[in-house]
Amino acid sequence: MNGAIESIQESVGPAMLVIMRIGGLAIFAPVLSTAMVPMRVKVLLIFVMGLAGYAALSAKGVAMPAVSMEPWAIVPLAAVEIGIGAFIGFLATMPMLAMQTAGIISGQQMGLGFARFYNPAVGEESDVVQQLLYFLALSTFLMMGGLDAIFLSTLRSFEYVGAGVFLDGDRTLPIMMGMVLGATEIGMRVALPLLGVVFLETVAMGFVSKTVPQLNVLSLGFPLRIMIGLTIMIAGLAVIDAVAAAWIGEVLDRIHAWATTAPAGGGV
Repeated sequence: MNGAIESIQESVGPAMLVIMRIGGLAIFAPVLSTAMVPMRVKVLLIFVMGLAGYAALSAKGVAMPAVSMEPWAIVPLAAVEIGIGAFIGFLATMPMLAMQTAGIISGQQMGLGFARFYNPAVGEESDVVQQLLYFLALSTFLMMGGLDAIFLSTLRSFEYVGAGVFLDGDRTLPIMMGMVLGATEIGMRVALPLLGVVFLETVAMGFVSKTVPQLNVLSLGFPLRIMIGLTIMIAGLAVIDAVAAAWIGEVLDRIHAWATTAPAGGGV
């Protein structure tokens, strides 16, 4: 009986570190970081996934350090683990940020930038096109098993970045910057066809205003631009979804590759 109690006491500290690393995902990761998910549900999900992850790591024989439950010892370790989980969650949210960028650019060029309202999914105001592309990317992410992939990558990272060990910035910062640049590029690629069509419509309306001065270009131009923009968006949804799926797959592959070769720095 005493041996079982001692075993449980020894497992509390390492299990807390696993829970903290998985809990870091809730800072940036898709779905987990949204305000639409109740806080109680988030805490329960993180706690259950952390305990299950610790059991899986223990069964696999992954070494875990002995952790004291004293505040001066557990707080620095917990901060490091939350940071690692937040980093993985930040990488996972890049596809959604790319689609949001495309939606913001497209919506402003279509004249829908004024029609902004509060979006509880992101906790800020957004326009219709931005929400459309965001939820398109989010649904694609979920259908491709994105949440499962980031949970598994977080657990696999314990095999290469031990609990309480800092990340090596020489290789961590480049992948983060590469992801941000890639998300910006994808956002511009998605919005570029609509930008080209809107540019041609603007030039055409300029010629019309010169040849027919009596025509009110403003009253005709805005509805026409919105109709053309929505037509282009609807016609290109399949292509946009394919681009989003390819980018999501690449992001998940990069996260998994990083988690299985993550460079570690010094420990706490």
